[in-house]
Amino acid sequence: MFHWRSTLDRTGSGGVVELGFTDRSAGRGTGPYAGLNLGGHVGDDPAAVEANREALAAAVGVPRDHLVLMNQVHGSDVAEVSGPPTGASPPVDAVVTRTTGLALGVLVADCVPVLLHDREAGVVGAVHAGRPGMTSGIVGRAVDAMRDLGAETIVATVGPSVCGRCYEVPADMAAAAAAVSASSAARSWTGTPAIDVAAGVVEQLVSTSVAVQWIPGCTRETSSLYSYRRDGVTGRFAGVVSLPQEARR
Repeated sequence: MFHWRSTLDRTGSGGVVELGFTDRSAGRGTGPYAGLNLGGHVGDDPAAVEANREALAAAVGVPRDHLVLMNQVHGSDVAEVSGPPTGASPPVDAVVTRTTGLALGVLVADCVPVLLHDREAGVVGAVHAGRPGMTSGIVGRAVDAMRDLGAETIVATVGPSVCGRCYEVPADMAAAAAAVSASSAARSWTGTPAIDVAAGVVEQLVSTSVAVQWIPGCTRETSSLYSYRRDGVTGRFAGVVSLPQEARR
């Protein structure tokens, strides 16, 4: 179920922060969605998607309704959540909380999933950073929202995404991204203009004094991860961060 997972002790609280990025294994999806597809907007059987979401919630130790997902819109809005959502998911690209017992999730299939945490303050966040989000500053807005909740020492875990060599774009699009984050400038496998969104995201995180842990993996080059750029019709994997109410070992 997990491409990568970690449990971190919270300083002085006796609790933990749990972080993870899922993969395609252990799910009920079939065809182009084979595996643990968590995306409900990609054409997969809704019952299979819901079963996969229930399995993920159980794996991270929260009730299904405590798994908070976003209606991601490639924007720069951030929502603070303090309990299980009621009604439709918020149309935002980052969520933050200091409430224990919630798991915050970001769904991707090439975009950059970013998990944020301050272990001492007990504040966490999940960010969806595609090219539009990176250029519009979603990362910095999420960091600001966490600091508004009392976070001081924030660490970002950046998950797998499409690499710069695999994200060929028109020259003007590459130039616009590089004007925002110079580190995003890249060249494709064939030498054409490209964007390394994750490198741009990491640059932005470092510029806000956030420590970074970067999990390796290019979605287009890794068959165990969903990739829209590689497959077109496909599922979504997740980055998940939580503050369990009780430490689990």
